[in-house]
Amino acid sequence: QVQLVESGGGLVQAGGSLRLSCAASGRTFSNSAMGWLLQAPGKEREFVATVSYSGRITDYADSVKGRFTISRDNAKSTMYLQMNSLQAKDTTAYYCAGRIVGTLSVSSALYTYWGQGTHVTVSS
Repeated sequence: QVQLVESGGGLVQAGGSLRLSCAASGRTFSNSAMGWLLQAPGKEREFVATVSYSGRITDYADSVKGRFTISRDNAKSTMYLQMNSLQAKDTTAYYCAGRIVGTLSVSSALYTYWGQGTHVTVSS
């Protein structure tokens, strides 16, 4: 089993930055691809970014390319999402998720482990 705990959400002005963190417990973190997904009220979860088990391969949704950076520190069992140039449309809940394999995925259905979510609010 893997438990995921997000932190770092909050209120920021448009154009500002936030860094989300996802702390993982369990012995499989370094073997697992990880991702960040968002979910607006009443809507399905959407892919934001994903990183392979090694951290060498990443992928992003078009809406965040060039603004967000996903990374991980396997020694600390922690994943990050650096969010720059935030816009009002980025306001929503963000979830950390983990796979049971090392290859990344853009599909929420392929993630097994989920955090409780952290909310980001961008004021315009």
